[in-house]
Amino acid sequence: MRILALDTATEACSAALLDGETLLTRSELVVRGHAERLLPMVDELLRERGIDLAALDAIAFGRGPGAFTGVRIAVSIAQGLSLGTGLPLVPVSDLWALAAASLVRSPAADHALVCLDARMGEVYWGLACRSDADSTLLGEGLAVPDAVPEPPIGARVVAAGHGWSAYPRLADRLGKRLVGSWPELLPDAGTIARLAVGELRLGRGVGPEAAEPVYLRNDVATRSGGARRT
Repeated sequence: MRILALDTATEACSAALLDGETLLTRSELVVRGHAERLLPMVDELLRERGIDLAALDAIAFGRGPGAFTGVRIAVSIAQGLSLGTGLPLVPVSDLWALAAASLVRSPAADHALVCLDARMGEVYWGLACRSDADSTLLGEGLAVPDAVPEPPIGARVVAAGHGWSAYPRLADRLGKRLVGSWPELLPDAGTIARLAVGELRLGRGVGPEAAEPVYLRNDVATRSGGARRT
């Protein structure tokens, strides 16, 4: 299966091309200018593999949550490429991608609790567990740090995302359940491409008109006191 993946939800701007067992990636940490960097990354990947867009099976993208402008960039570029080629799109949660990557890095963990700094005293949180299909996203939402849901009692948890650096007290409630920590880890297109394979096989590809960003925060001017789930 050949899948092109895009992600611009955070400061990590990345693209990946999965061709069977071969994964090619491009990534750059940027404050702004994701749109100008992403398409050249795509061109480089396709040239390196010697294929064109028409040879792909699908285009995956990080659908958020994350920076509002960044999330929109990945969605809009994916839509444009899909409209030009007729390829299906595969939306993948950036929190799921972050959790899946952290579980790969922490083999002793059976759950991942990821937190991205959402500003305004809140974090985007995602909880995932290992499964036969690699990993399963159990829930995601927006919350103040003290309201982030805890993993099950007895879980062996890996933490990931810059929300843990922004709010160190997040780790206090985990205690001995915490078996790994990757606070600098960010979502990446390579993981999104890998997760998209399973999503596509489950028939979760969509047309460009159905590709939508997921922000989790609907009112950026209001501070929430609790968790809001999708």
